[in-house]
Amino acid sequence: MMSKIIFYEDRNFQGRSYECNADCADLNSFFSRCNSIQVESGNWMLYEHPDYRGHQYYLRRGKYPDFQQWMGYNDSIRSCRLVPPHRGSYRIRIYEQENFGGQMMDFKEDCPHVHEHFHYHDIHSCNVQDGHWIFYEEPNYRGRQYFLRPGEYRRYSDWGAMSPRVGSFRRVRDTY
Repeated sequence: MMSKIIFYEDRNFQGRSYECNADCADLNSFFSRCNSIQVESGNWMLYEHPDYRGHQYYLRRGKYPDFQQWMGYNDSIRSCRLVPPHRGSYRIRIYEQENFGGQMMDFKEDCPHVHEHFHYHDIHSCNVQDGHWIFYEEPNYRGRQYFLRPGEYRRYSDWGAMSPRVGSFRRVRDTY
């Protein structure tokens, strides 16, 4: 199934629109602001700046009539990435220190409150072994979001964070 997302300049799906069905590193030429979005299919990561930088927002199939519905800080969406489908298990290993040092813990399920399970407020490195995951700065899947693909992240800046604070994380589940 082909994935599709529609960006609208105004709230409530009004104004100029742009349809997209693949990764786009720079949306500047298609619209000047983004105040509503409709995800017809697929899972998407949206970025505040071109080249997949700045605040990140995870959106799944649904309607988002204004930027506050996707926890946006403003009406700036300048790049987007399709999250590839994943069938199978999910595994992530988190560490207390950089370069996979200190206390370590494995997870296969979502974690709504990192401190309750890991006994630390910060995650300095991680290894995403299977699946795609999203880190959130606050517990209960709130605050800034960071998308993690399978691979090694030796320090929090590798996943785009300014600090090691991770309050919760969850698996990106397919909704195609």
